[in-house]
Amino acid sequence: MWQDPIIKETRELRNQYAAQFKHDLDAIFEDIKARQEKSTRKRVSFPPRKPAVIKKCA
Repeated sequence: MWQDPIIKETRELRNQYAAQFKHDLDAIFEDIKARQEKSTRKRVSFPPRKPAVIKKCA
């Protein structure tokens, strides 16, 4: 079966990153939050959107 090399590399990197935290999701989340706070990049946040009303057909 053919494997996309970009997908393979991405999954390997994700695995390496998760292994640093022994695959503990809470630790990974805390690291991501800490990196976000240190970042100098501008963050974009959009207000929540109202759900669309779908009319039922009779």
